[in-house]
Amino acid sequence: MDTPQLLFNGLAVGSVIALAAVGLTLTYGILRLSNFAHGDFMTLGAYLAWLANTNGVNIWLAIPIGAAGTVAAMLLSEQLLWRPMRDRRATSTTLIIISIGLALFLRNGILFIWGGSNQRYDLPVVPAIALGNMRVAFDRLLTIGLAIVAIAVLHFILQNTKIGKAMRAVADNIDLARVSGINVERVVLWTWIINGILTALGGVMFGLITGGVRPNMGWFLILPMFAAVILGGIGNPYGAIAGGIAIGIAQELSVSVPWLGADYKLGVALFIMIVILLVRPQGLFRGTI
Repeated sequence: MDTPQLLFNGLAVGSVIALAAVGLTLTYGILRLSNFAHGDFMTLGAYLAWLANTNGVNIWLAIPIGAAGTVAAMLLSEQLLWRPMRDRRATSTTLIIISIGLALFLRNGILFIWGGSNQRYDLPVVPAIALGNMRVAFDRLLTIGLAIVAIAVLHFILQNTKIGKAMRAVADNIDLARVSGINVERVVLWTWIINGILTALGGVMFGLITGGVRPNMGWFLILPMFAAVILGGIGNPYGAIAGGIAIGIAQELSVSVPWLGADYKLGVALFIMIVILLVRPQGLFRGTI
């Protein structure tokens, strides 16, 4: 496969990773939570959108339905798990173990309800556009466009709204933000809402570019997502965006390496993550919102 084609495919995959990685890094930056269930929330959003779409709902309406369901599930986990754990000042190790358990619960719940088969969205087939030797698939182009819009909206929220500035203050110093009069619980609520929307959107987009949704799709993305977060600087959403695109392109370009191939894409993400941890553990950018 030609390098321009691989770059385009990598940009599409990287856009999905970037969307999910932003939610992951916001969760850590504000809540100090390394959420290993993040990928399975991504799967849940994709399945909820698929369920709505295959029951006659237009895909553009199915995406907000999937996002709303994902936000509701995240808020429920906040009330039942994360808030009680914060009140008890649980250690980071305890939180990681709980998040892994939550991931298993979500994945097996999806398997129990919808089975293990791949499911496809009910969408018309749109021919790819030929640009020289490169084939530009409409779903990949749509993924890149939606990612750009979502990132632009996120930037506006963080930089120009009251809640965005409060989120940045909490990420910088939660105790100082609290004594300054910032409603930390409201910031936590909005963090989960933004996180759920971005995560569900990433899940739906990944389902579109890979030809369908499956129960373990989010689990296999968790390593690239963490690699993107570490590469960009933990807690920095803009770094996560850059890291996600870099990881996506690196994974796709690895297909052209004769002794690697497509089976070792996840290995590329792991290799990049290890190198960054050894050479520059703070990431490429300053790790704050």
